[in-house]
Amino acid sequence: MTVRNDSDVVEAYEFEVVGECAPWTSVEPARLSLYPGTSGQVAVLLRPPRASTPRAGEIPLGVRVLPSERPEAVAVSETTVVVEPFGQQRAELVPQRRRAWRSARYHVRLHNEGNTAVSVALSAAALDDRLTYELPQRPVSVEPGEATEIDFRVRVGKVLWFGKSVEWPLNPVVTATGPAASGAPGATLVDGGAVLEHPLDGELVQLPVFSRWLLALLAALLALVLAWLLLVRPAIQSAAREAADDRAEEIVEAGGVNPDNPGGGGEQGQGTGNGNGQQPGTGDGGQQPGQPGQPGTGLGGGQQGSGTIEVGTAGGQQRQGTYTIPDGKLFRITDLVVSNHQGDEGVLTISFGEQRVLTLALETFRNQDFHWVAPIEIRENDTVTALVQCTKPGTPATGQQSQQCFQTLNVSGLLNDLPEE
Repeated sequence: MTVRNDSDVVEAYEFEVVGECAPWTSVEPARLSLYPGTSGQVAVLLRPPRASTPRAGEIPLGVRVLPSERPEAVAVSETTVVVEPFGQQRAELVPQRRRAWRSARYHVRLHNEGNTAVSVALSAAALDDRLTYELPQRPVSVEPGEATEIDFRVRVGKVLWFGKSVEWPLNPVVTATGPAASGAPGATLVDGGAVLEHPLDGELVQLPVFSRWLLALLAALLALVLAWLLLVRPAIQSAAREAADDRAEEIVEAGGVNPDNPGGGGEQGQGTGNGNGQQPGTGDGGQQPGQPGQPGTGLGGGQQGSGTIEVGTAGGQQRQGTYTIPDGKLFRITDLVVSNHQGDEGVLTISFGEQRVLTLALETFRNQDFHWVAPIEIRENDTVTALVQCTKPGTPATGQQSQQCFQTLNVSGLLNDLPEE
């Protein structure tokens, strides 16, 4: 820039750059002194940064000349600066490695660090029908200093059912197209524009549907099922049959029933087990050997009977439940089963008629049974009583503490007709 002193005094001039170019423009020398009628030159140095700003294109430049002796004689010299475009992008594949059964989703993150907008497209070469790409159909425009993400999906042609994992290499290419960028490394001019290609590397690890540990687990489960069906289950069924047979023998012995002649009484003069061979109120029994007992004439026959008592009691209270022997019947009790499934705390008292049979602390059991070889007899209209004194309700299998104690009592034995008096 040429500066001329047209005044009649020696003048010193300073310079000030104005406009968008000011941050990266300077004038050398910064001060110029001229005699009257002389001129001199200064250099205006432009050092634009290689960044997204300033953007490519025409930018106005102004240099203000400030005289020190006559400040009112300020002059401004103006021109236009053309900033050339350059392309500079940074692309990355996120994530670089994925594990999947058949398909996986990736995205390409591209940062435009150039000074001009670019159009970004994504391409990839498919491996026949073994590996295919689902790519976006339209390019994306990215302004200087901004970033964008392009999603795409990779799909393997066949499912891998068994075996080892398979690694598939991925080679997508990001293409950024913009105006001419002669200063950008690797850029080529295409119809007045620049094309920058960014090849990326990635990997898809295809997992088998049935891995080795899953196959081992299935084999172990199959072995357990076979062991249950072939070994454990038959053993349990056999033990259950033996227990049922033993229980049937106990019932037969307790009720005096002849397994070979289940329909009636046994030997002559059989009674209630008091040792005199006579039945109450009937003398010597009046039966011949081998003849079945008649209803109402003896205690050797009868049928199996049972009764259940359920008692619910709030904490700190007591309540009883009863079972009454039907009219004309004599109940010969041989078995008693008590259930405290909640784990309540308190006392349970069991009575047969006026006779107290058992007193149990509830916290000492959950389920308990009692058996008598010599039956306990209860006559008609007498009761089996369960008296529960609840101290603290327990917690059932649901995991929430109950609001009251709850006990179940089951009595079973032979229910006979009373002998006629």
